[in-house]
Amino acid sequence: METTVAVDCMGGDHGPSVTVPAALEFQKTHPRGNIILVGLQEAIEAELRACGVAPGPQLRVYNASQSVDMDEAPASALRGKKDSSMRVAINLVKSGEAHACVSAGNTGALMAIARFVLKTLPGIDRPAIAGIMPTLKGEAYVLDLGANVNCTPEHLLQFAIMGSTLVSAMQHIERPSIGLLNIGEEDIKGNDVVKQAGELLRASGLNFYGNVEGDDIFKGTTDVVVCDGFVGNIALKSAEGLAKMLRAFLTEEFRRNWFTVACGAIAMPVLKAFRRRVDPGRYNGASLLGLKGIVVKSHGSADSFAFQNAIERAFEEVREDVLQRISQGMAAAGHESVRAS
Repeated sequence: METTVAVDCMGGDHGPSVTVPAALEFQKTHPRGNIILVGLQEAIEAELRACGVAPGPQLRVYNASQSVDMDEAPASALRGKKDSSMRVAINLVKSGEAHACVSAGNTGALMAIARFVLKTLPGIDRPAIAGIMPTLKGEAYVLDLGANVNCTPEHLLQFAIMGSTLVSAMQHIERPSIGLLNIGEEDIKGNDVVKQAGELLRASGLNFYGNVEGDDIFKGTTDVVVCDGFVGNIALKSAEGLAKMLRAFLTEEFRRNWFTVACGAIAMPVLKAFRRRVDPGRYNGASLLGLKGIVVKSHGSADSFAFQNAIERAFEEVREDVLQRISQGMAAAGHESVRAS
C-alpha cells in the first residue's frame, strides 16, 4: 500500500531549507512513500530547484498562504490562520488525501488545530504527546511530554493504554511493560492523582510494572513510562540538556592541550559512536496519540536528518495501523470505564 505523508514545510526554525531536503531523502529509501509538501508554493519550489528535483505524482506541492509563528498563541493560530501550512496539512489527513501529517511547528498550535480538526478517538478524553528516549536496553516511550499539564488518574490510564498499544505496534512487543513515573517505587509515594492512577493500572490488565523513578527511564526498566505533561516535558528537556552538556564537556576536555587532542584523535571512533547514541535527532518525532489521524511533531530546531526521522515515524505508524490498534485497545479495556468523570 502506498502511504502519503503531508509535510508542514513552513514549521520549525528553518522551514523549507530543512523540511524539503528531509522529505527528498525519505523518498530515496521509501519508493512507496508519497509526500505532499504544504506551504508557500514559491518557497517550496525554490528549494526543490536548489535540490535539482521537480514535483511529480509522488511529490506534490500544496499551496498554503499562511504560516504559524513559533511563539504564536494556539488560539490565534486556530482561529485566525485557517490557511496556514499546519492547518492545511492536517486538513489533508482529515479528508483522507494524506495518511499522516508531520510538522516542526508550534507544539501548542499543532495540538490545538489537530484536536479541533481531527477530534479524538472513542474513549480518549485528551490526546497525549508520546516520544522516545534512549535507554541502556534500547528505547523507552514516554507520555505525556507536554500536552496536558494537569491530569486525572483516568487520563494517565488512557495514556498507558495508548502507549502500550504504540509500543506493541512499533516495537512488536506483545505485552509492553508500563511504569508510572513517581518520586519513589513504593505504592504509598506520590500525590493522590498518581496513587489513584496506580490503582487503576493494577486493575487494568495491562502489563503494569509499578512506580518508576526518573533514573528508571534511562535504565530501560519499562517499555512505557506514563506521567502528566508537566513532569514529562521537564524530563524530556532535562535529558536533552544533559546530552548537550556531556558532548560539550567531552569536547572541552579533549581540546585542553596537545596531549588530550592526540588522545581525542585516537578515541574519535568511540566519540562518534557515543554522539550517535545520544543524538536527539535519532529519536526525533513525537506522536500526538488519541486523535482520529496520525500527527507527528518534530523538534522545532531539527536538522534535515532529524526531520527525516520524524517523517519515518509517521510512515511507520501508518504502516503498522496504529490508529486502529489504539481504537481496539480502548475497546478491549472498556473505554467507558477509563473516561474521566
